[in-house]
Amino acid sequence: MQAIKVSTPVPLRAFARAAILLCAAWAGPALSQEIKVALSGMQEIPPVTTAATGTGTVNVGADKSLSGGVTVAGLEVTAAHIHEAGPGKNGPIVVPLTKVSDTVWNVPPGTKLTDAQYESYRAGNLYFNIHSAAHKAGEIRGQIKP
Repeated sequence: MQAIKVSTPVPLRAFARAAILLCAAWAGPALSQEIKVALSGMQEIPPVTTAATGTGTVNVGADKSLSGGVTVAGLEVTAAHIHEAGPGKNGPIVVPLTKVSDTVWNVPPGTKLTDAQYESYRAGNLYFNIHSAAHKAGEIRGQIKP
């Protein structure tokens, strides 16, 4: 008895490869994940004693687009930013947030991270920092951990 060899026709293999590539390309932007962040005075460097709190959300797309914002309670915000530094360290401003209301500050539309900032994000080295008149360097902070 002789074995019969079955092979996939070339056009079908090409179609299968194209379908796989199309699905991978379509799934790319869907890799964005919403990250929730809790902000408190204890995360500030040095820690701040405050009743103020905040919650933040961040979405980073595969194209390094950034969206999200923070909602705060218990303080009058003078400025809000995303800074670049790891836990326990202070760093420079990466993204100034836009005031929506007295309690809500958002990432400006169209914001994209640079390659270096994206790597900092992936390493957990970006954080929200909310400033007040009483605590100019920051009253509440929350590390953004992917």
